[in-house]
Amino acid sequence: MSTASLRDLTELGLSVWLDDLNRSRLTSGNLAELVKTRYVRGVTTNPAIFDKAIRAGSIDYAADISRLALAGASAEAVVRELTTSDVRAACDVLREVWMSSNGVDGRVSIEVDPRLARNASATSEQAQALWREVDRPNVLIKIPATREGLAAITDVTAQGISVNVTLIFSVERYKEVMAAYALGLERAIIAGVDLTKIHSVASFFVSRVDTETDRQLESIATPEALELRGRAAIANVRLAWHAYEDFVSSREWEALSVHGANVQRPLWASTGVKNPEYSDTRYVLDIAGSGCVNTMPEATLEAVNDHGQFRGDTLSGHFLEASEVFTALADCGVQISQVCEVLEEEGVASFIEAWENLLANVETAITQS
Repeated sequence: MSTASLRDLTELGLSVWLDDLNRSRLTSGNLAELVKTRYVRGVTTNPAIFDKAIRAGSIDYAADISRLALAGASAEAVVRELTTSDVRAACDVLREVWMSSNGVDGRVSIEVDPRLARNASATSEQAQALWREVDRPNVLIKIPATREGLAAITDVTAQGISVNVTLIFSVERYKEVMAAYALGLERAIIAGVDLTKIHSVASFFVSRVDTETDRQLESIATPEALELRGRAAIANVRLAWHAYEDFVSSREWEALSVHGANVQRPLWASTGVKNPEYSDTRYVLDIAGSGCVNTMPEATLEAVNDHGQFRGDTLSGHFLEASEVFTALADCGVQISQVCEVLEEEGVASFIEAWENLLANVETAITQS
């Protein structure tokens, strides 16, 4: 099967990451194979991925659950052990990528308990605990980009912890995330922390923006509104990319880079296409550029591998076009700021639901072990 598009994306400077992890990928060698044959250079996880993994792979996890149950572990303790163990093993699989990229890639993400998303101090405390527990230099601790999460991002960055900031939907919040990271680096300098060891990505969610915007446009149902379906998400990413380029060319960033600071790379997340009318590769090939990350579900990865048509850099030089899309949306009555507020609330709620389902399923497994 062709890997030309994945190879071309990698050569462009985009990092291909896999948005999935389970025990069988590790024990079967599947993850290592994807690194070799699909140019995969990192892995992201979230509560929904772990819920699916442990439910679907009950045999893979049965021995550990039984062992921990006999030791009297709670459901939360079992989940913590299973998830950190998988992430630790994935970090080991990707260690060579991490070393060869000087720490830029070869990263594996694990998220703090999403129920803490509105509690900055508790988020920071658990991020530190996860960092210690996974105990791998190539782990990224995922922190939701809620308003409360911004303070936690600054706090843990200042302590030298590498962070994946997740659930970013709006360009405005993305700018706040970059500022929170920069402030953390400034505090790290004061604390004598080595900035060269700190890495970060900012996970900007893509497909959900089209899902919610299209819903509103179809409700409005005018010809002008219907013509805008499927255009909001890519425009949003391109405006975010413009904000990123502005930030890394600023005097503020120049002052940090003198101390060896690593840029916080934009990561395009939620890149699986939810509307079957759209191309299944659009949220990869239409937002490709040098210096960003795209984390893909396996179905999207394979679609790009199978029939993706690489077109080079599709991010740079689209600021005016993307701005015009947002103006047209506003003229139709769709406010992107409101769309993104809805999506943040739904995103946090969805991850909390997945986490609680995971706890409930593990509790059932404990009682049956």
